Amino acid sequence: MTEDFDALAPETFDSTHALYAELRARCPVARSDAWGGFWALLRYDDVCQAAADYETFTTTVQNVVPKVAFTGRRPPLHLDPPEQTPYRRALNPLLTPARLAILEEPTRHFAVELLEPLIARGHGDICADFSTHLPIRVFAEWMGLRDEEAGRLASVGRAFNIAVQSNQEELMKRSSLELYEMARGLIARRQAEPLDPAVDPTSALLAARHEGEPLPEDMVLGCIRQVLVVGIIAPTVMIGSIAVHLARDPALQSRLREDPGLLPAAIEEFLRLYTPYRGFARTATCPIERGGRTIEPGEPIALVYASANRDEARFEHADRFVLHRPNIAEHLAFGRGPHRCPGAGLGRLQLRIALEELLARTRRFELAGEVVPTRCPEIGARAVPLSFVPA
Repeated sequence: MTEDFDALAPETFDSTHALYAELRARCPVARSDAWGGFWALLRYDDVCQAAADYETFTTTVQNVVPKVAFTGRRPPLHLDPPEQTPYRRALNPLLTPARLAILEEPTRHFAVELLEPLIARGHGDICADFSTHLPIRVFAEWMGLRDEEAGRLASVGRAFNIAVQSNQEELMKRSSLELYEMARGLIARRQAEPLDPAVDPTSALLAARHEGEPLPEDMVLGCIRQVLVVGIIAPTVMIGSIAVHLARDPALQSRLREDPGLLPAAIEEFLRLYTPYRGFARTATCPIERGGRTIEPGEPIALVYASANRDEARFEHADRFVLHRPNIAEHLAFGRGPHRCPGAGLGRLQLRIALEELLARTRRFELAGEVVPTRCPEIGARAVPLSFVPA
């Protein structure tokens, strides 16, 4: 079968969005031979329908393109309902607005601690010097890790982050196995010294019951391993992409600096424009007819959220930043359906505080070198050199 696009072609920060626009017009159900071959759904309606229909589009075989899970299934991301339900039920109460409000003060402390030396220096990479560190510290706080555990997560998490973004398969495997080691140690400590399941994710999973029985040990291990890094990479890329946009648009930068109350609305539009995951993968469970193409059972399918969020049929002037966009709530940055990201509130909290502090502590910032894009499965900035004028 002739491929419609080359997923391995060199990219710039902006080129992939131009490719997706061209594919939406020419071939919205597209095929690539990369990574063993996969299909890509690029239009908003197709992506939404597939994300909601887990019986036809299962996540249990492969959840991203390219496949990065080498060490077993990890709930809840790698499971469909009803199998994923007890894991979501255990974790969701720890991600409510009330629980996240407790994280606001430490998140702001971490952000200030990271930004102050960077801005005082007058230049640096907002990704390497700030956004790769902030989510790890916040997740360590949320997970209740000890200082030495947080330090290890920072080291291993950054290695995993770099491996995924740069497609270093061996480093990805090694760092994933280290994360499993961390998860085993954390589980053993919580079994010996349980914490309140209402505030501690590991204790919540250990205390959870499904049909009267504890959750399987190997699946609890996989879930803790997944939770340790699931929210680290996306904020890293997202903060970098927002920094690129604001450096290119000094008027918007000034407006948000002068009126921080606009930041929540701006963040939603940034999430639509710069969705940090290209999308998640599903596998066809039966023959699927879409856009005049036939997808056979067992074939991987990328649900390209980053394309769907710029679909002109859904979002007017889709490539532009539009503050207070009327249908902004329809964006797919956090997915749709049973696999919608349960940590969306935590992600928004980090983005808001990061931008509040970055804007408050600078008079302006500008690009100071070449923006380096990330690779699949993320999309956005991996390195953003900036120069800063302190406030």
